Amino acid sequence: MVSEHETDGSLLLATLQIDLPDDLLELALTHRSYSYEHGGIPTNERLEFLGDSILGQAVTVMLYRRFPDLEEGELAKRRASLVSTVALAEIARGIELGRFVRLGRGEELTGGRDKPSILADTMEAVIGASYLGAGPDAATALVLRLVAPLATAPGHFRISMDPKTSLQEAAGQKGLAAPVYELSESGPDHQKVFVATVRVSNAAGVVVVQATGEGPSKKQAEASAARDAVATLKALPTEAASA
Repeated sequence: MVSEHETDGSLLLATLQIDLPDDLLELALTHRSYSYEHGGIPTNERLEFLGDSILGQAVTVMLYRRFPDLEEGELAKRRASLVSTVALAEIARGIELGRFVRLGRGEELTGGRDKPSILADTMEAVIGASYLGAGPDAATALVLRLVAPLATAPGHFRISMDPKTSLQEAAGQKGLAAPVYELSESGPDHQKVFVATVRVSNAAGVVVVQATGEGPSKKQAEASAARDAVATLKALPTEAASA
């Protein structure tokens, strides 16, 4: 993946097969770290909020129609999987969205262009921008082009439903050590927040992938961290992981 910021938005629009005004696309690609370093200009967070809703609706309808024999509970699990950070980051990497994100210097230096959370949030913002700039039908069509292939992708739903096992298997496939988790907690007993950090190292003990997640329980925090880690690890070339 190219690390420099790509400023020619027409390349991204051609990949997305959609037409948007330059200012709207620029807003969709503006991360809060860039805003902070440039005088507090508007960020893509409102578009992200809009895109999240459009994404959820389009995926819900798609699953309802594509899988007429599935029960409500299974449909809900599949929807959660397809709109997850792991799924959106995978989609974003497939279209090289990270090349176009407007990041602050700090995020740039810490690998922000490939962070699952930034990629997923920006993907939602682009979907929101497509709704405003091209209309609801075009936005729905965009979601289906991006998401539909994952609905039948082997192994995708397992990553979402059992991320810790998926991470362990992915690490083994790349010749890496078993993932190691660290947990911390904060807050009162009735409202604790757990934070999990997972690290995957190579044979030399060098950390290759690190991710953090949080949740109201240890299990949910570890699962959140594992989802981000497996998304990053899957995108990492085997030779880079073992170096």
